[in-house]
Amino acid sequence: MISSGEVWLVGAGPGDPDLLTRKAEKLIHAASVVFHDALVGQGVLDLIPDHVRLVSVGKRAGRHSKDQKTIDMLLVEAALAGERVVRLKGGDPSIFGRSMEELTACREVGVPVRICPGVTAASAASAGLGTSLTLRGTARRLTFVTAHTRKGKVQSLDWQALADPQATLAIYMGKASAPEIARGLIEAGLPGDTPVALVENASLPEERHFHTRLDLLPIAARTALGDGPAIVLIGAAVGEARLGMWVNSREELRLD
Repeated sequence: MISSGEVWLVGAGPGDPDLLTRKAEKLIHAASVVFHDALVGQGVLDLIPDHVRLVSVGKRAGRHSKDQKTIDMLLVEAALAGERVVRLKGGDPSIFGRSMEELTACREVGVPVRICPGVTAASAASAGLGTSLTLRGTARRLTFVTAHTRKGKVQSLDWQALADPQATLAIYMGKASAPEIARGLIEAGLPGDTPVALVENASLPEERHFHTRLDLLPIAARTALGDGPAIVLIGAAVGEARLGMWVNSREELRLD
């Protein structure tokens, strides 16, 4: 499943271990070392056998325990030493997961590297809301955006392109930048009453939802959620989630 001297970038999904793919589970069982992000769910980490060495390289409290170049070096060194390396990333490795840097670092020295996709947070959030991210005739486009801030400003976003009333915006890491997001989209022409849903800890037992509208997003992001990772969904399709939904009383589907 995984060879000595090989690296796999593996998607851990949004946190619920039941959303881990079968392939991902096989890979982490076959690994000799797993380098994991802080956002990888504890339930997923609990599935890793005791003999597998775990190395945390994730971000905590706004600080990286390892910078990206150091992570690249650790992966390469472990693979060159003959280890079976899994780089475990929250969600899907190819969606805001800094995968290209790690792929390039491995390829430059001839280390075989491959990707195992995972369930991304936007999919888990829409599932928790009981809605679709797209809607025929209303939401014909789905856009994934990351909204890291630098010195209080969201970098390099084309608000005119994003302010499409026939699109659903899935904004990752957008809680802190909610004021800039709302202002940028409204100034670009998106109506202030556009439906918004904030989903915190998507897929986990402590998942929380909050529905609001675009012009009230800054207040909602500041007051309605806790400290967990959150995704912001914006668009007409999100408004459908309120129809007949049990907000904040999430019922678990029992499969046993």
